[in-house]
Amino acid sequence: MARLRRTPPHELDPEARALYDKITSGPRGRFMVDGAGGLTGPFNAMLLSPAVGDPLQELGAAVRYRSRLTDRARELAILVVAGHHDSAFEQAAHEPIARTLGFTEEQLRALREGAPLALADPGEAAVLRVTRALVADGDLDDEEYAALGERELFELTTLVGYYATLALQLRVFRVRPSGPDPAP
Repeated sequence: MARLRRTPPHELDPEARALYDKITSGPRGRFMVDGAGGLTGPFNAMLLSPAVGDPLQELGAAVRYRSRLTDRARELAILVVAGHHDSAFEQAAHEPIARTLGFTEEQLRALREGAPLALADPGEAAVLRVTRALVADGDLDDEEYAALGERELFELTTLVGYYATLALQLRVFRVRPSGPDPAP
């Protein structure tokens, strides 16, 4: 059962409403809005503290829309983090995106389960190897460190940290991929 009620926009205080408007008018659009206008996923919790939630959602926008990671590399890394943390919401949100980028059901299952996965693209294989090391060990050996350029590695470690934070918040607030809101 979800622990956090989704607050309709007309019930938000001015600071939370400003953050709501920023999230729903940005690159994510209204993708994370339920039928009653409440924010779904990790964004609902961000409204609890706009002073922290706004920089957090800005970080998410930066790693999703402004990094040099390719779309496939980014979604690959997100799904490794989601699989490692068993984050059903992130899997449900990002697997459809990955499908549009050409990931197969077999590849998605391997990412969900942390199973071996051979990727033909050497850059994507490096992102997979490095991301799995980051979530498993929180560090990289010299070979893993050298597998990517430093800028790509910085962006990837930031992405991994951001999605690990979301996985924690989604778990603590018991956010499900879909379903009705908890009672007020």
